[in-house]
Amino acid sequence: MFKPPTLLKQAFSCWNWKCAFLSATARSLVYLVAMARTSLHGGLAVVLVEIAYVTLTAGVYAGMQQNALRLRRRWLGNLIVVFCVPGLAQILDWAAHRMTGAAVTGKVTLAVSLFAAFSALFHLHVMRNGVFLTGTGRSLFDDFRRMPRLVAGFVARPLNFFTALTSDSVRAIEPGSAS
Repeated sequence: MFKPPTLLKQAFSCWNWKCAFLSATARSLVYLVAMARTSLHGGLAVVLVEIAYVTLTAGVYAGMQQNALRLRRRWLGNLIVVFCVPGLAQILDWAAHRMTGAAVTGKVTLAVSLFAAFSALFHLHVMRNGVFLTGTGRSLFDDFRRMPRLVAGFVARPLNFFTALTSDSVRAIEPGSAS
C-alpha cells in the first residue's frame, strides 16, 4: 500500500546534505551567469526556483549516487552516477521550471546540462575517493581539505589516459617490441 510518509522518510534517509548544499550553490551560480543578459526579475525567479528545487532534490540524487557506488558491478554504478541520476535530475529540473513559469531558454538548458555532465564526472571521481559522502564521519571541512589533490587528480586523469594510450601505441610500432 502507498504510504507517503514512509516514502518521504526513505527518500530523505539517503539525503546527502553535503551535496545538496554544494549543488544548490554551484547550479544557482551557473543559472545566474547564463542568464546575465535577461531581465533581473526573470533571472532572479529562475535562480530562486533553482535554489529551492536543487536544495530539496540534489541531496536525494547524491544519496542515490552514493548508494550506486555500492553496486557489485562497478561499471553499472558508474553509469548510474554519471548518466542516469543527472539525466533524471535535468529532466525534472526542466519540468520544475516549466511548472513554475520560470521558463529557461535553450541556451541556458544547454549550459546547465553541460555543467551537470562535467559535474557528474567530477562527483564520481570524488565519491570514489571517499569525499562528499554522508555517514562516513568526515566533516565537510575534511572533504574540502582533500579537494586540491582530488582536483589535480581529476584534471590529470585525461592527460594520464592519453599519455598511456600514446605510449602503448609507440611501443607497439617500435622495432623489436614484439616478443
